[in-house]
Amino acid sequence: MFFALKGENFDGNKFASDALKKGAKYAIIDNKDFQIGNQYILVDNVLKTLQNLASYHRKYLNLKIIALTGSNGKTTTKELINAVLSKNYNTIATVGNLNNHIGVPLTLLSMDKTTEIGIVEMGANHQKEIEFLCSIAMPDIGYITNFGKAHLEGFGGVEGVIKGKSELYTHLKDNTKYILVNTEDNKQVDLTHDYSNTIPFGIHESHVQIEFLEANPCVNVQFEDITISSQLIGSYNFSNISAAIAFGTYFNISKTAIKNAIENYISQNNRSQIINKNSNKIILDAYNANPTSMQAALDNLNSLNDSNKIAILGDMFELGDAAEKEHAFIANYASELNFEYLYLVGENFEKTSTHQTCFKSFDDLKQHIIDSEKIKDSTILVKGSRGMALERLIEFL
Repeated sequence: MFFALKGENFDGNKFASDALKKGAKYAIIDNKDFQIGNQYILVDNVLKTLQNLASYHRKYLNLKIIALTGSNGKTTTKELINAVLSKNYNTIATVGNLNNHIGVPLTLLSMDKTTEIGIVEMGANHQKEIEFLCSIAMPDIGYITNFGKAHLEGFGGVEGVIKGKSELYTHLKDNTKYILVNTEDNKQVDLTHDYSNTIPFGIHESHVQIEFLEANPCVNVQFEDITISSQLIGSYNFSNISAAIAFGTYFNISKTAIKNAIENYISQNNRSQIINKNSNKIILDAYNANPTSMQAALDNLNSLNDSNKIAILGDMFELGDAAEKEHAFIANYASELNFEYLYLVGENFEKTSTHQTCFKSFDDLKQHIIDSEKIKDSTILVKGSRGMALERLIEFL
């Protein structure tokens, strides 16, 4: 079925006939001028129809739905949970980060009668968005990875982020569903302390206890009597791995299967990837960035035992009025760490003027790297918001 969605610069109704010619059974349209046969279904609003159909489909299948949201780590956590649960169950998880008002319905509609557990990632950049996505997906169990400085512009500050993300908690409480709680996160504990249907996990006093061993560079954890050696870099991935272990325990996955799933998971799509190129080790984390994840990535690089550490940081988007302050903070924070070189790129970072290696554009940075003495025998962090597309640097490093 072809759904003729509309956007600022396109009208899917115009492509309905092409979709039918290419094999679609039906075209769902909301402009009667394009209805020229019995393969067209005219509705008031195509997007609303897609969302309603997804919700109906979810009720019809009556399967377990896990919902995930949070400021950082959503997609990695989702992939880890999927890797663990798929050891015993037929699972469907959000593809990539199709996690908005279109992606969530598409994820639900990709499930069928053979699906036993659905894992739905929910993204948001303003209030009431998670509430709306929950009304479509109707999750049975949910988890918020963290509350960080992401999408500050849309949420109106950190308190707005907390309010917006915790709409998942509100939905789960109102429907007497289950909440997975990271006991190392005080905000999660505070927001769920008065609710009984929780599944606590963490280092201390938890239903599922997991111990952090090291992250040099990959994260190793202890879970009961087994050691899990992941292929994920950065101590910030400890909570993501721990959540996957907790979900696995809740759904009765064996410890051996959990260990196997996590140890074999390799991050992709520019998310904390390790790329060995020539004599350099590149930590590519260029899928997205906000002040919280940027500071965590810098701390991780600083903690490594490697010599010749280099940080290349790109602008962080969607910070609104906080952009100047947050970019200045990160620039100063990074400058004080023991790195061989620090390169800052983007219009926001250029305004900070705290470091001599600020570049206004990607091309300026690229040219500097090309013209400079070749970087070798170095560990290089590359991190910035998606719009900066810093992965383009890899061929020059």
